[in-house]
Amino acid sequence: MKSNLIKDVILNPSRLPSHVAIIMDGNGRWAKKRLMNRVLGHEQGSQTVRSIVTAAREIGIGTLTLYAFSTENWARPKSEVKALMMLLKKFIVSERQTLLKNNIRLNIIGQKHKLPQDVQNEIDATMALTINNDAMLLNLALSYGSREEITTAVKKIARKIESRELSFEDITQDLISDHLYTKAMPDPDLIIRTSGEYRLSNFLLWQAAYSEIYISDTLWPDFTKDEFIEILKNFQERDRRFGKVTCSTSNGG
Repeated sequence: MKSNLIKDVILNPSRLPSHVAIIMDGNGRWAKKRLMNRVLGHEQGSQTVRSIVTAAREIGIGTLTLYAFSTENWARPKSEVKALMMLLKKFIVSERQTLLKNNIRLNIIGQKHKLPQDVQNEIDATMALTINNDAMLLNLALSYGSREEITTAVKKIARKIESRELSFEDITQDLISDHLYTKAMPDPDLIIRTSGEYRLSNFLLWQAAYSEIYISDTLWPDFTKDEFIEILKNFQERDRRFGKVTCSTSNGG
């Protein structure tokens, strides 16, 4: 499955990003353009999630992180938040068999405890069912905000220093990374944002230090496997220097 798709679209399996993160933006605008309720845009967006998760698994992406609900999204109208939570619960339940069939493990990054209890219960059940799956890790960022994540990490480290479990000299970049929600995961090689907005919106700020960024003008419900593959091809054409200079470069860039 993986090799056939890579062959068909001429992707180099040795240059695939190990971790792709996506800011799924544009559901509301998609619905507004069609004179629909915003919730219908989110429902359509959930179909896109299914398509892209399947494509990522087929291609051979090791980790896929989807920004599904931010800490700031709690400020949206209560009716919309309630509808989003109902849609999330429905999605988590409906996708269990697909995740099992495709050997995908579900993980949550963010403040899961702030979600409604019935949603938490279904998430926990799906995570337990898929815990041994190892072909792809699917992170859903829920009630997630990067500044909150970093602040929480700093507090954890401070408490360990206070209890003398750690010393001040133990603080390194690796130590900080080990206290984030993404502990033991590779940083995203590629961050995609749909809907044409040029900002990270409090998403993986620490982890995005050297991520390649791709902005698509497509609204998330219209995002397709074909465009996803084209973005991966674009990624493979980029020269990732990580601040260094390649042998073929005569001066710094």
